[in-house]
Amino acid sequence: MYFKSPIPRKKARIEIIPLIDIMFFLLASFMMVTLQMQIVRTLKANLPTATLATSTTKPDIVNLNVNKDGDVSVDDKAVALSELFSTLTNRYSMNTNLPVYITGAEDATHGSVMFVLDFVKRAGIHNVAIAVHATPEH
Repeated sequence: MYFKSPIPRKKARIEIIPLIDIMFFLLASFMMVTLQMQIVRTLKANLPTATLATSTTKPDIVNLNVNKDGDVSVDDKAVALSELFSTLTNRYSMNTNLPVYITGAEDATHGSVMFVLDFVKRAGIHNVAIAVHATPEH
């Protein structure tokens, strides 16, 4: 039997929001502690440096320069456009990972640079970069 009481009856409630806050605090604390537990084992070494030694091997890179008239030079040697394709295919046959850098003069036209890029792509070379220089800010 249920008797009515002058004291109001309260239902039990579980507050979950403070539990979530505590769990996030514990998670962050454990993460920070585990990061500090990593031990770095390195040796400090002061190795001597060579002062007279120079590298005799030159990386196999093709530098193409396009001037304002559309003339092309390969590694600072002027080359006719008819010889450019054969030069590129010969160098590519020796090294299939051959990188090519195309540099256009400041007053070179976009069309002449794209014409040289088309030669490079027809030779089968995939590692192509356009070299640019930043202008100094005033």
